[in-house]
Amino acid sequence: MKNIFNLFIILLVLNGCTPKPKPENLTYVKLQIVKTEKDFEKLVAEKGIAEGFYQYADSNAVIMREHDTLIIGKDNIKKYYLNPKYQNASVTWSPDAVTVSDAGDMASTYGKYAWTFKDASGKEQISKGVFHTVWKKQKDGTWKYIWD
Repeated sequence: MKNIFNLFIILLVLNGCTPKPKPENLTYVKLQIVKTEKDFEKLVAEKGIAEGFYQYADSNAVIMREHDTLIIGKDNIKKYYLNPKYQNASVTWSPDAVTVSDAGDMASTYGKYAWTFKDASGKEQISKGVFHTVWKKQKDGTWKYIWD
């Protein structure tokens, strides 16, 4: 029992010695996330909503859309956005805030978005709101969203 207690104390001390990331490293990660958001938005504009949301999704990503419906997995997200109502739609967004985990491997953003689409009569409509995205750093160093 004494050995277990000593091991616990050693592990507790070692855990306290774990170096924390330097603030400048977290600033760099924030810049990476802002760039990722802009690259994501650019791909959506160039290749379409379905392809953009597919390319930037983690394999297990989840999006929540109308009526609090959850769409799980990047393939299902792409199928969702292949719906004809999104074929002539466009979306723009910009993060107002970026938060990064202490480990620098997770981040979240929120900000304003605007969807532009044509209604049944062909009149252009704009729907505005606030988005929240959670990002996860991948093994290859890129960032993919796990929640949107």
